[in-house]
Amino acid sequence: MTNALSRLLETRDWIMADGATGTNLFNMGLMSGDAPETWNDEHPDRIRSLYKSAVDAGSDLFLTNTFGGNASRLKLHGADNRVHEINRIAAEIGRDVADKAGRTVVVAGSVGPTGEIMSPMGSLTHERAVEMFHEQADGLKAGGADVLWVETISAAEEFRAAAEAFRLADMPWCGTMSFDTAGRTMMGLTSAEMVKIVGKIPNQPIAFGANCGVGASDLLRTVLGFASAGPEAPIIAKGNAGIPKYHDGHIHYDGTPELMAEYAVLARDAGATIIGGCCGTMQVHLEKMREALETRPRGDRPTLDSIATLIGGFSSASDGTDGNGPAARDRSGRRARRE
Repeated sequence: MTNALSRLLETRDWIMADGATGTNLFNMGLMSGDAPETWNDEHPDRIRSLYKSAVDAGSDLFLTNTFGGNASRLKLHGADNRVHEINRIAAEIGRDVADKAGRTVVVAGSVGPTGEIMSPMGSLTHERAVEMFHEQADGLKAGGADVLWVETISAAEEFRAAAEAFRLADMPWCGTMSFDTAGRTMMGLTSAEMVKIVGKIPNQPIAFGANCGVGASDLLRTVLGFASAGPEAPIIAKGNAGIPKYHDGHIHYDGTPELMAEYAVLARDAGATIIGGCCGTMQVHLEKMREALETRPRGDRPTLDSIATLIGGFSSASDGTDGNGPAARDRSGRRARRE
């Protein structure tokens, strides 16, 4: 399928994505417990400002403010009957910002996890998950999103449900998981296992990778794991701006713009093609990342030692791809035995 992202990938050897949504909205006045997605129609000027700040910093792609825009999450705020509307509005604002950028900017419709655990461990069926993701996808498509972008997924079953829903919506897509538990996802998947999952999905993503997690170093180790598995699709890296620290009643990320610039170059050299930031990443970080990607020559693939030296150590000794660390869970929820 020809689309704006595919065309960019044909002509560029790296693409810069955006930064954080939540961090920036909290800085604009969003309160803890509020649904960011309702700001799409309550404060469209602030959402426009969020998108435009990424574009002004040099992002070639930004995600819509729809991470929790599915029926399950919106139900917590009494807005589950507004899924299509909320997602459509978010994408419409994004479409307008992108079209006024004066260059190709991709509007990626953010689709977060449902917030429920899929069967057999939980009560969410595959059919219901597909239905929820499809409803959200239709709203984003109606608003003019170029591509759908499922993110922060931890379970293979939910990733597959999203892929099926996006096929039903007839939309291209990308997908990232969060490797935040000793180098694995919360449900025990390693980077190598994600590559296998992606390779077997009938509705193939344009690109895949990792977002969020613990810190930039851990995410780069995951990117190296992807690259060593030899995937065919481009790799996505969206790491947090350092480590979260609680200070004066608020969460702050300690990653400086200079650290994120170093991270961006390391991500490119590690094998990532689409590079952005996640939690804590603001416009000032993105500006330094763009500058570094444009001015610093491509280098050798970094080692774990060089990553630790340049941007900090890892949160765990292993990412699981060496057979160490916590075991993955089987479909019954029990820890799978390693042979």
